[in-house]
Amino acid sequence: MKTERTPDKTFEDYLEAMLIIKERKGIIRSIDVAAELNVTKPSVTYTTKRLRERGYITMDSDNFITITDDGMKIAEKIYNRHKTLGNLFIKLGVDEKTAFEDACRVEHDISEDTFNALCRYLEKYG
Repeated sequence: MKTERTPDKTFEDYLEAMLIIKERKGIIRSIDVAAELNVTKPSVTYTTKRLRERGYITMDSDNFITITDDGMKIAEKIYNRHKTLGNLFIKLGVDEKTAFEDACRVEHDISEDTFNALCRYLEKYG
């Protein structure tokens, strides 16, 4: 059964993907976002419009995407969670592919308190 994603989770996924693309390529294009997230170009068009409306991204006349400061705060938070959780799962013996797939699901729903506790644990014992 496929679960319905809330707009906030979708926005987080898009912003995280945009940050990854920016780090990898230096520029962010809609086509790269579609490929990174394995979604259709119309899905990217729809969601980037919503991200622009909320002030998380801007697009220039050549349709290059820039993540705003507000968008970057979200992107960096989710990307950090993704990497931290993925690495934790690997340390627990989960294969890398599964670890990062699971991290992608958990990163959105784990509370700030629990995530911070995990980070403290990893600093102490990790």
